Amino acid sequence: MARLIGIDYGGKRTGLAVTDPEQRIAGVLGTVESYGIYDYLAKYISKEPVEGFVIGFPRQMNFQPSESAPVVQAFAKGLAKKFPDIPIFWVDERFTSKMALQSMIDGGASKSDRRDKGNIDAVSAAIILESWLQQKKNEREREL
Repeated sequence: MARLIGIDYGGKRTGLAVTDPEQRIAGVLGTVESYGIYDYLAKYISKEPVEGFVIGFPRQMNFQPSESAPVVQAFAKGLAKKFPDIPIFWVDERFTSKMALQSMIDGGASKSDRRDKGNIDAVSAAIILESWLQQKKNEREREL
């Protein structure tokens, strides 16, 4: 199997996460300035096989797309054009930033680490990716 990359795309920076090759666990990969995301992913993919991108889709509480949704959708179109053989999967990203902050608190991260929005973005990407992995696991279990 190949890895999956989780993406929490933002106008300034993008949080990234990655699975292990067996796609069992999601871990933080880091944060990249958004203007350099395509180059970063191209370098990563040249070293590691990637089976899919899991992107957080921004929604409001009423499930409607948020104001940032068109920016994320434009990024995904560019991603599909740059990497046409790698499928894109979407996950609702509501509450991921709050969940990321709570995970950092629970994990004992310092206040300065928690204030760094790049850290929160990277942990959010891991939560997005973990959410997708859990959805797929639940689907497989229902099929049994």
